[in-house]
Order: sequence, then C-alpha cells, then structure tokens
Amino acid sequence: MRVMVTGAGGFLGRQLVQRLLESGSLRGHRIEALVLLDQRLDGFAADHRLRLLEGSITDPTLLRRALADGMDVVFHLVSIPGGAAEREYGLGHQVNLLASLELLDQLRRTARPAVLVYASSVAVYGADLPKRMDEGLMPRPALSYGAHKLMVETQISDLARRGEVDGRVLRLPGIVARPREPNGLRSAFMSDLMHALAAGEAYECPVSPSATAWWMSARCCVDNLLHAAELDNPGAQPIWQLPVLQLSVAQVVEALAEAFGDDRRELVSYQPDAGLEALFGRYPPLRTPLARTLGFRHDGSAQALVRNALSATSRRTHAIERTA
Repeated sequence: MRVMVTGAGGFLGRQLVQRLLESGSLRGHRIEALVLLDQRLDGFAADHRLRLLEGSITDPTLLRRALADGMDVVFHLVSIPGGAAEREYGLGHQVNLLASLELLDQLRRTARPAVLVYASSVAVYGADLPKRMDEGLMPRPALSYGAHKLMVETQISDLARRGEVDGRVLRLPGIVARPREPNGLRSAFMSDLMHALAAGEAYECPVSPSATAWWMSARCCVDNLLHAAELDNPGAQPIWQLPVLQLSVAQVVEALAEAFGDDRRELVSYQPDAGLEALFGRYPPLRTPLARTLGFRHDGSAQALVRNALSATSRRTHAIERTA
C-alpha cells in the first residue's frame, strides 16, 4: 500500500499523517510508503515509511516524482484558503484549480485507478442559503475558492465515470481549532475564538453571538477522510456533503465556558462585520441522510466538539474526557 498526502505539512495534513502512521494500514493492506508533499515538511519524526517531497504542487515534475512508483490512495488536501485566494486570484487559480487538474491528469495515466480523496469545501454553495437545506442543494459559489473547488469536483466526477480515477469528494465545513496564525481563512474566527477562551484571553469576535456556522473538529474530519478512503463501493456520484454541527457562536461560547470555566463568557466582546457574517455566519440547519447512511458523521454535540478540538488544552478538558 502506497499512500500520498498533499498539503501534508498543514494543520489537517499533519493529523492525517499521524493517524496513518499509527494505524499502519489502509484498505486492508499494510502501508509500506507514505509520500508527503508540501512546500515545507518540518517536524516529522523519522520513520522508514515516510517519503518527504518539498516543493510546490504547481510543479508537474514534482508530481511525476511523487507518482513515479505508483500510488494506491491519494489524499488531496493542499489549497490556498478562501480569503487568500480571493486577494491573490492568480495564486489560487494555480494551486486550487490548475495544480489539481494536473494531479488528476497524471493519476488517470497510471496503470490502475488510484483512490483519490479530495478535500472540497462548503464554499461551493455560496451565500444566501435557504433557511433549511440538504445535501442536494445546487452549488452557487460566491468566491473564486468555491468556484475552483466545484470545477475540480466536476473533473473528478467525469474521471470516475470513465473509470480512470476512483474519486471520493468530501465537502468540508469549518475545521477547528486551527493554530492561531495568519492562514488566509476568513473563517479563522471560529478557531481563534476557541483558542482564546481556552487560554483565558479576551477575544473580540467579528460576528454576532447569534451567527451560525457549520463546525467540525480536525479529529472528526480525519475520521471522515479515512472512512472515505476505506469505502468499497462509493457509488456513481461520490460527492458527499459531510454531516455538520450547525451551532451559533453563543452555543460554542457556552460549551467553552462549561469546559474551561464560567468566567470565559465575559471574555468575549462582539464587533460584527456584516460582510463576514453574511458569508460565514448564516449557515442553516443541514440534513445529510446520504452521507450518514454511508457512515460519515459529525462530532455529536457542542461539548464533544470542544473536547475533540481542544483536548490537550487544559486539565479540565482532560477531566471531561475521562468522565464522558
């Protein structure tokens, strides 16, 4: 079993790599090689299974090197986040669209179809969502990031139809809790809020307490990525909207106060940005019966979301985990 992870040096990629190394197998076979591709790949412990390839995914030669010995499963995570892709259109176009299409073209030329798990995004739906929605809603991207994700989804579906790539597409919600550093994500407030209150720091929230978003911990997201790779029969249209927790900011603050102390509620002030809230603070309840039937899941509750996203942050959280 040969596995590749693009964007392996990122927040989600590192957690996925760790899980793959710990499990040691995928799709019933022992992992013999785990190829990591990213601009920088610092901090990975020595392991004979790892092959580190540093460079840009926009380099076709680097992709050919990565795929030279064949690949059984590819997790394609690398992307320029939405806010950064909107500011720097050329960079987003190169990484999010053209490099993804080049990867797909190289994969379809291999001796046998590889399993490709693609991290798409709820950004494909755009803004002005209905008051209630399900996984059948027609995508209408409002940002270039979402448009490029949708284009790649379409190409994966076409290659799956042709039997050239065994593609599986997951539309990811806001994944928390990302490190507190500039990352180009306009939804970064979701993670920043959690980190600030866990650390007992004041936080000025750029959306209102009633703003609703779709939330998922990185731990749960990795579970879903691995589950997608393991499915034996993904069906004719393997594009899935993952189940999500639809929570208001106030609900998340309440769960953080339960985990870290009642004083956390007083640490939050609000300065809503109307434009930001229109894009990232008005997500409706979302039904995903198809994804649930296939075994995909969300964290379960706001309290579980906090435990899963910040499980190593404080002793009190560890205590909650022991008694849950």
